Amino acid sequence: MSEPSEVTGLLKEVRQGNQDAFNRVFSIVYGELRRLAAYYMRQERPDHTLQTTALVHEAYVRLVGRETKNWEDRKHFFSVAAEVMRSLLVDHARAHRAAKREGAGGRVPLDENLSFNSPDLNEVLALDTALKKLSEADPRQAQIVELRYFAGLGIREIADVLGISERTVIREWNMAKAWLYGEMNPQ
Repeated sequence: MSEPSEVTGLLKEVRQGNQDAFNRVFSIVYGELRRLAAYYMRQERPDHTLQTTALVHEAYVRLVGRETKNWEDRKHFFSVAAEVMRSLLVDHARAHRAAKREGAGGRVPLDENLSFNSPDLNEVLALDTALKKLSEADPRQAQIVELRYFAGLGIREIADVLGISERTVIREWNMAKAWLYGEMNPQ
């Protein structure tokens, strides 16, 4: 895991307009982002066409292309990176679904890994919609889901990134899973 203070210092330079600092940040966290993307891609369906390296590089392109690069610290950077990866995977799922002209979606099983191994891409889209609603109701729980599912972070890593206890992460994770289950599986 990268040194939080080094990344935070470089992000301060980015906010001050130093474009080279962003490249240094990315080179420091690249290994972590690649590891997290690889973890996530293992959760995808077997015929998924997006590759780990492509996901990380496309996330980089989107991050560097943002008009505002006002990341406060390492936590904020990884939160934005997780959001970007989520957006990329959802966009990819939408494009794949459109190409196949699939029909209506089905139920999404919520287990500890939020595993979506089914080829039904509607599940990823349903999660995205529910996650947007959760973000309005409880932004921190939505952030925990993004970091856990889309960035592949473990409980300890999420606690470090968010600056909260592991017990709080576990409690909020469980509450978010229950909320998402209710949202995605209406009675």
